[in-house]
Amino acid sequence: MRARELNQNWTMRCVEDSQWQEARVPGTVYTDLLRNGNMEDPYWKDNEDAICSLMEKDYEYQCTFQGEETSELSSVFLRFEGLDTVADIYLNNVHLGNAESMHRIWEYSVKDILLSGENTLKVVFHSPLKFIAEAYKKYGNIGNDDTYEGFMHLRKAHYMFGWDWGAHLPDAGIFRPVFLCSVSHGRIDSVYIRQQHEENNCTLKFKGDCIREMPGEYQWRVLVTAPDGQKYETVLSPQGEGQLVIENPQLWWPNGLGNQPLYQVQVQLLYEGNVEDTWKKRIGLRTMTMQRQKDQYGESFAHEVNGKAFFAMGADYIPEEHLLGRRSEEKTRKLLEDCKLANFNVIRVWGGGFYPDDWFFDICDELGLVVWQDFMFACSVYELTPEFEANIRKEFADNIKRLRHHASLGLWCGNNEMEMFVDERCWVTKASEVRDYLFMYERIIPEVLGEYDPETFYWPASPSSGGSFDNPNDPDRGDVHYWKVWHGNRPFSEYRKHFFRYASEFGFQALPSKKTIETFSDDPDDWNLFSYIMEKHQRNYGANGKIMNYMQQTYRYPGDFDTVIYASQLLQADAIRYGVEHFRRNRGRCMGAVYWQLNDCWPVISWSSIDYTGRWKALHYYAKRFFAPVMISCQEESWLTQEANMNRQHFQFEKSIHLNVTNETLGDKEILVKWYVRNAASEILREEQAMIQVPALESVWLPKEELPEIDVFTQYVSFKAWENGKCISEGTVIFSYPKYFRYENPELSCKVEGNQITVSSPVYAKSVEILNEQEDLVLSDNYFDLNGDSRTVEILRGKPEGLKLRSVWDIR
Repeated sequence: MRARELNQNWTMRCVEDSQWQEARVPGTVYTDLLRNGNMEDPYWKDNEDAICSLMEKDYEYQCTFQGEETSELSSVFLRFEGLDTVADIYLNNVHLGNAESMHRIWEYSVKDILLSGENTLKVVFHSPLKFIAEAYKKYGNIGNDDTYEGFMHLRKAHYMFGWDWGAHLPDAGIFRPVFLCSVSHGRIDSVYIRQQHEENNCTLKFKGDCIREMPGEYQWRVLVTAPDGQKYETVLSPQGEGQLVIENPQLWWPNGLGNQPLYQVQVQLLYEGNVEDTWKKRIGLRTMTMQRQKDQYGESFAHEVNGKAFFAMGADYIPEEHLLGRRSEEKTRKLLEDCKLANFNVIRVWGGGFYPDDWFFDICDELGLVVWQDFMFACSVYELTPEFEANIRKEFADNIKRLRHHASLGLWCGNNEMEMFVDERCWVTKASEVRDYLFMYERIIPEVLGEYDPETFYWPASPSSGGSFDNPNDPDRGDVHYWKVWHGNRPFSEYRKHFFRYASEFGFQALPSKKTIETFSDDPDDWNLFSYIMEKHQRNYGANGKIMNYMQQTYRYPGDFDTVIYASQLLQADAIRYGVEHFRRNRGRCMGAVYWQLNDCWPVISWSSIDYTGRWKALHYYAKRFFAPVMISCQEESWLTQEANMNRQHFQFEKSIHLNVTNETLGDKEILVKWYVRNAASEILREEQAMIQVPALESVWLPKEELPEIDVFTQYVSFKAWENGKCISEGTVIFSYPKYFRYENPELSCKVEGNQITVSSPVYAKSVEILNEQEDLVLSDNYFDLNGDSRTVEILRGKPEGLKLRSVWDIR
């Protein structure tokens, strides 16, 4: 089969207009209008409302291309890999069909329509806003308050219609490539590869499916190239079945547990001895499932790779853009490489967006990031008409066949939060919606997976304990979404009351950097947390006030907007740290900490650890430390953990530390632990140390230490873990609220030598921030504590120009 990409000579227009303008395919309506100067920046101030209204209209795309002689071909078809969303397709004014899902691949036969000379291809996109409004009138289903009514009836990324971090920007367009495909005799539809692992070898079992356009003799040939260049070849049966043994396989491991060798696989379909079509992919040799075993706490829930259960460390991924024409492999690679820099081993793809591009999974394969892949359903109930079912069945098949070969694919998950919400009858208006829920996620998806990918683990929902509305958010089984911290206004220490088997959502908001805020407003009057524009770029109702409420509990009142940004980021980082460190200390009982959320789709105040522009918030640096393969942490008892009220009679509280070292590697570790009681000047008042053995994939507690005499206002504890003479993990704890601790002026200073920055303080400096003028530095460490010493960090990205330093002492 030959495939020619049609990416030239495209123009577009609003159907109501006569004026055509230049267009790019792949691309979208918004990005074309913006590039041609016919639309304002949708992210600037409150432009979103006017830009959204543009989608009340229809838009037309058109291109011309040269055809070919088709008499010797068995078939010719157009292949659209992404149409967003309600589209009519025409070739030479002949209507080819209608598309109503951005989640599918659409193919249209054109052999009898294609001209040998110039051809005209036209795609008309109909208003998604009108579509969902009509569907809402017909069905009346309701969804969450952040989205437009009726969004669930259109197979379009839900977040485009609003979310509690997303704008109302329902873009449209040909967002993935278009190909004109020519077939002589037959073509490959798909190839499925199963792996059977035994000692010192891996058997690859192939099943190739092809579309035979002409009768005759078809053959299959397979070539596998190992990472070291060694080649393996075999011939499959005429039915496309066969196997091949890889001796001494190089196994693929998640980040932190080993390497990610990838094998090149080439499968050829031959007709009468000539190559008709070729399928090329990369695979990793590994076993992958979820471990579910009864134990003293309930039932385990853990990723298991090559027989090893590992602790999931990562975040929830949402679409990177509202304007899909701005997507790029380079941007995705940078984001995912930043995940690896922060020691992630898992990414959860949330179900309210769209199935990621091929490059997302290619990069995860390379970086060792195991993907929890939701199907694209979130926070709504669906009308399971025969037409809707037929549409989603094809959606499932397309994406399963496209993604199933990836080494990084860890599991398929039916939906985001729907088992829990349907169980609680949220948004349910009729009994059939409960029935349809069970049909969709516990019958239809398992049926399609049984046909196309029976090897990959399937989980019916997130959160879930296994399905059938059996206590979906059960803390002792399956995965949990926990929001008592943040939505429930509980303190950070609340995490320590829970021992979830796998926390797949929990989060806390923070402002993005000042430079990111300036991308949506350059007016100082807007740089106030309660201004109209600042709350327009905050989609969780009342959340800016919630940030200030938590800030009141923790820090002094910030004296300026820049300090509000800094303090909010420290709040977010500490909130998630409290949870993750607790979950990791209880490794074995808990086996996953995937926080909400990794990234943003526009400049917004949200739960992300990396903002829309790619700037790291403090949380991402904290994540690098609390996801370290070997980590020391402290379960302290203090005012913060006991919700102290110093004005009550007989005010007393426990002051203690309980250190823990957790080892998420495949090797046993001998760790030297040192801890110190210090004063605010960082002078050592007490010093202790112990050598401990920390087995592979285990967590070890040191003895609890009571510290009744410590002065909570002027004294603190620092601790470090050493391996082979190198400090590999460290931290500090105080025992009052941070706002009451009597920090001394740290008199921070720094010097730059080459690609290194050295920061110094003569006293205790908490959460030292290093910012450059553009606030785009990415460093090997940031927001760290100094104990009257210096820290040298590497510059990974950005220029050290106009450096500014601050610490918690500056929140005043």
